[in-house]
Amino acid sequence: MEVVTHFVNDTVEFYKWSLTIADKRVENWPMMSSPFPTLAISCLYLFFLWAGPRYMQDRQPYTLRRTLIVYNFSMVVLNFYIAKELLLGSRAAGYSYLCQPVNYSNDVNEVRIASALWWYYISKGVEYLDTVFFILRKKFNQVSFLHVYHHCTMFILWWIGIKWVPGGQAFFGATINSFIHVIMYGYYGLAALGPHMQKYLWWKKYLTIIQMIQFHVTIGHAGHSLYTGCPFPFWMQWALIGYAVTFIILFANFYYHAYRGKPSSSQKGAKPVANGTSTVTNGHSKAEEVEDNGKRQKKGRAKRE
Repeated sequence: MEVVTHFVNDTVEFYKWSLTIADKRVENWPMMSSPFPTLAISCLYLFFLWAGPRYMQDRQPYTLRRTLIVYNFSMVVLNFYIAKELLLGSRAAGYSYLCQPVNYSNDVNEVRIASALWWYYISKGVEYLDTVFFILRKKFNQVSFLHVYHHCTMFILWWIGIKWVPGGQAFFGATINSFIHVIMYGYYGLAALGPHMQKYLWWKKYLTIIQMIQFHVTIGHAGHSLYTGCPFPFWMQWALIGYAVTFIILFANFYYHAYRGKPSSSQKGAKPVANGTSTVTNGHSKAEEVEDNGKRQKKGRAKRE
């Protein structure tokens, strides 16, 4: 018990010390004064992962078609705004794409970048709705380990990023990821419009490929900064490398099972549906359901929606 007490006390003291080097510009921004709101939302998310399927077990799945259309295209707009703000702000501030320290000043461009990164952090919390929609639609097989790991960790880790490094090279990965999410949620939004859009969605597997390229670029970018001694916090660079490695492993495993380890969806006749309810879902699962004009044909199950 004494060991636990010491550990807790040391953790509290370390957190208090870390606040002395946190960015003072963001401490009064929504959700940023304390980690507890972010942790509380994440705990509610994990609780819903347990309680949601039990609640839906004996109920008919919700359709949510219009909700998904509005949600997905809203996420397209939000991610486009974030990417645009980061790109224009970094250019106006004269940022380097190879080495850019954090500037904690109140310069208008620096605050613009920090604000865009805060919206990026908020978007990761909004993305928890991806899982909520899966469960309400009884797409339980979509909620894979990769899906949960990706959503839960991004929201929490980006709180840390905004608290201590809302600028500098943090803009690089967020800009790339936001552009990818514009494409990804655009795909989901189009798929949600109905079966008549499926012939235009042949490019689904390239979403996973683009994401894996993103992780390799992140490692290369952070590695270059470490090698050249770029004055961006080393702990953040190493954290980015380690985090990207986990995603490369998980996405590569998904890609193999989705595209290499079994026949393609076109051979099986599967058609993608909105927001990750297809054979390929943002690297989150490998569902093997067949959709025919929006009606579920999987044997032994009730009609979808």
